[in-house]
Amino acid sequence: MKVEEKKRSITVAPFECAWDEEFRFREAGRGCITFEASAHNDVTLVFREQPGSQHYHYKMDNSRHYIVILGSHRNKRLKIEVDGKTVVDVAGIGLCCSSSFQSYWISIYDGLISIGQGRHPNNNILFQWLDPDPNRNVQYVGLSSWDKHVGYRNISLMPSAPQNSILWSQIECAYVEPDGAGGHTRKQESKDGLDQRALANFLENWDFSDSIFVVGSERKVVPAHKVVLGSCGDFPFNLMMSRPAIELPSVSYPVLHSLLEYIYTGSTQISEWQLVSLLELSSQFKVKPLVMYCEEIIGCLKMSDAVSESSKKIQLSSGGSQAHQFYYFPFKAPLNTQKIEQFLVNGEHSDVNIYVNGHGLVTHAHKLILSLWSMTFDKMFTNGMKESSASNVFFEDVPVEAFFLLIQFMYSGELKVDIEEITPVLVELLLLSDQFGITALQFECCKRIMEFLSKDTVCSVLRAVSSIPSCKLLEEMCKRNFAEHFDYCTTACTDFVLLDEATFKDILQHGHMTVTSEERVLDAILTWCMEACDCFNWTSVHELLSTSRPEKLFGGRLTAINTLLTFVRFPLVQPSVLHLMEKSNLAKNIEAFRQLVAEAIEFSNAGLRMATNTCERFHHRRSSYKELQYISDGDNNGVIYYAGTSFGKHQWINPVLAKNITVTASSPNSRYTDPKALVSKNYQATCFAGPRLEDGKMCSWWMVDIGPDHQLMCNYYTVRQDGSATFMRSWVLQGSMDGRSWTSLHVHEDDQTICQPGQFASWPITGQTALLPFRFFRVMLTAPATGVSNTWNLCICFLELYGYFR
Repeated sequence: MKVEEKKRSITVAPFECAWDEEFRFREAGRGCITFEASAHNDVTLVFREQPGSQHYHYKMDNSRHYIVILGSHRNKRLKIEVDGKTVVDVAGIGLCCSSSFQSYWISIYDGLISIGQGRHPNNNILFQWLDPDPNRNVQYVGLSSWDKHVGYRNISLMPSAPQNSILWSQIECAYVEPDGAGGHTRKQESKDGLDQRALANFLENWDFSDSIFVVGSERKVVPAHKVVLGSCGDFPFNLMMSRPAIELPSVSYPVLHSLLEYIYTGSTQISEWQLVSLLELSSQFKVKPLVMYCEEIIGCLKMSDAVSESSKKIQLSSGGSQAHQFYYFPFKAPLNTQKIEQFLVNGEHSDVNIYVNGHGLVTHAHKLILSLWSMTFDKMFTNGMKESSASNVFFEDVPVEAFFLLIQFMYSGELKVDIEEITPVLVELLLLSDQFGITALQFECCKRIMEFLSKDTVCSVLRAVSSIPSCKLLEEMCKRNFAEHFDYCTTACTDFVLLDEATFKDILQHGHMTVTSEERVLDAILTWCMEACDCFNWTSVHELLSTSRPEKLFGGRLTAINTLLTFVRFPLVQPSVLHLMEKSNLAKNIEAFRQLVAEAIEFSNAGLRMATNTCERFHHRRSSYKELQYISDGDNNGVIYYAGTSFGKHQWINPVLAKNITVTASSPNSRYTDPKALVSKNYQATCFAGPRLEDGKMCSWWMVDIGPDHQLMCNYYTVRQDGSATFMRSWVLQGSMDGRSWTSLHVHEDDQTICQPGQFASWPITGQTALLPFRFFRVMLTAPATGVSNTWNLCICFLELYGYFR
C-alpha cells in the first residue's frame, strides 16, 4: 500500500486492504464515506466491526461484514455482499475509470445501504438495499481491491442521514489530511445549495427575535432569541416586556458577538486580549461550557507567559457532543436539549400557540424551533401573511395525536412512541412528516414501519406511502409483502380496493406474488373493480351480471378490467371450471374475459403444444421473458449456454468463469466436483456431486443460480451421464426463488432412461409448474444410484435448462 502524504492519496495493491482509525464511523451501524477512486474495475469497500490487516481480503473473512464492489465483472456490475454471500448483483456499466478519479459515496444507516456518485451524499443515487437482518455494529471501513491496483483520495467520513435529507447543510464533513507531525487533522467543509435554515442563520437575525442586547457606549442593538439563550445559560429576561432589553454598557460588541456566535454555532474566534472580557461575560450569564473553555485557555497562556495584549485570534469550539438519535439534530452544544424539551412542556418563551380546529389548543411552541425543522413552518411564519405576526395558528383536518408527536420530535429529535406494532398514529405521523417536510422524522417512521410490517397492516401502509415519492423503498417492501400474502390481503378485508390502479397492477405482476389458485387472483380483480365493501368471487359476479350491466357494476373502473384480467393465468385453472367460466355472464358481457378463457381452454386441449403468442398473452406479467426452446440433446439453445454469452452480448465462454451464473454441489469442490465442468461443453469422464445429510436424509445434488436479475419458467431440461456406470434412477428437478424453499418440477422414480456412460437424456416439465418462474434449479438424487460403490454420487457432467427466460 503506497501513501502520498501531500494529497492523502492511497494506492491499494491487488488483494490488499487499507485500514486506518480515521476510517471509522462515529456511531456503529451508521455512517457515510465519500471518496474519489481511480481503477480499471472492482473499487471495493469493506465495512466491519473491527479493522483488518493490510493483507486482509474479504474473500477469506469469516466475521460479519458488508462488501460493496463498484465495477465488478470487468466494470459491468455493482455488487453487495453480506458475510461473503452476494445479495445484490446488478448492471452498472462503466462505474470505474482508470484515466481519472471519480467521486463516490456510500452510506449505511441501520442496514440501509445507499450507493451514489458525486461528493454530496444522497444525490445521484445508484442503488439502495435494505438488509432484513442488519448488522448494527459495523464501524470500520477498509479500502480494498481485487486483481488490479485501486487509487483512493479525498476520503471523508461523516454521519449517515436518510435519503433526501433537508439538513445535510448542517453536517460538518471531516476530510482526512495529514498534519505536520504525521498524524491527522480534520478539515471542515460545509455543504450548501439546500434551503433548510440552520441555527447559525438566526445569529443576530431579527426573524423571530424576542429579546435584544444594548451593547457599548454607542448602544448598538443586537437581536437574540430567548429560547436559544435560555437553553444554554441564565439571562435576565423581563417577562413583562414583549422584547426585553439586556443592557451591557461596559461590554464591547466584538465580545458580545463572540458569546452569541458560540451559543448559536458552537464555535467562535476572539482576539487573545479580549479573552478575559469574554470569560467575564460568559460567567455573568452562566454559559458554563464557554466559561470552562476560557479558563482553560487563560491558564495555559499564563503558564507559557504569553503576551496578553496580543491581537492573535483564539479559536473556541464547544467540542462536546450530546447524544441524539440523529447527527443532524439542529441544536448542538452548548445548547441544552433537555431545557429545550422543557420549554415545550411548560410553554416558557413561547411565541406561537398551535390549535387544531375541532380540538382546541395543542401546545405552546416556538417559531424558531419549528422553522429550523420545517420549511413549511418557516415560510408560514415569514411570508408576510397573517401567520407571520399572529400568536395563534389554526390547522384544519390534522390528526391531533400525530401532530403533537411531530412537534415533540422537533424539540427532542426523538420519536417518542413505544410501540411493537404499526398503529394508525404512526401512519398518520408519516404522512404529516411528508406534509411538513421533516425528512428525519419521515425516515424514522419508515424504519419503525419496516420493522413491524405485517400482512395485517401492509394494506393501510401501502395506501399511505404510495402518495409519498421519497418512500419508494418502503413502498416496494409493502408491495412485496402484499404479493407474498396475496390471498390473505385480499380476503381478510377489502381495504385493498382503495389502492390506486398502478399500485394494484404492480402487485399483480410482482415477482414474489404467491397465490393458492388463479381463481383467487380473478376474485380479487373483480372485487377491486367493483370497489366493493365485501369480498366477491367470480360466481357471485356472474349472478350480479344477470340483473345489472357492467357499466353499473364496475363504474369508473370498467376500463381497467381488460388490462387487469391479463394478469390471471387462466391456463392454470381446472378445465371443468374453465368451461363454467366460458358459459358465465362474465364471458357474455366482458369480451376480454371471454377471449382469455377461450384461449385457456384451447391451451388445455393442446396439452404440451403451447403457441408462443398464446404464452405471451397468458403471461402478460412476464412479457420480458425470452423463449429458449429445447431442440436436441447438447444444443446451444438453453439458458446456461445463453448465460455464457452474457445473455447474447458476445461469444460463448464458460458462464461460471464469466460469473454470470453460480453452480454449487452438495459436496465440497474438488478435482472431480468442479462447478465449471458441469456447464462446460466438454465431456468429463469423472464428474460428480457427493452425498450429504439434509433434514436427516441422505441426498446429493447440483444446483444452478441464474442470478438475482433473472428468472426462468422451465419446460425442459437435459443432463449427461459422466464416464461411470453409476446411473441415477430416482431423482427430482426442483426450482426455488430463494434457494431455501423448493418446488418439485419433475419427480423421477425408478427411471431407467440413462443406461450408458456419456449418454444425454432430456425430459419435459409439464403442468402448472412449467408456468412458475424460478431463480435456482437443482437436480437432486433421492435414492441410491446403480452400481456397487459410491451409489450416492450424482454422476452427471452436463446440465442444461430450457423455457421462458427473463
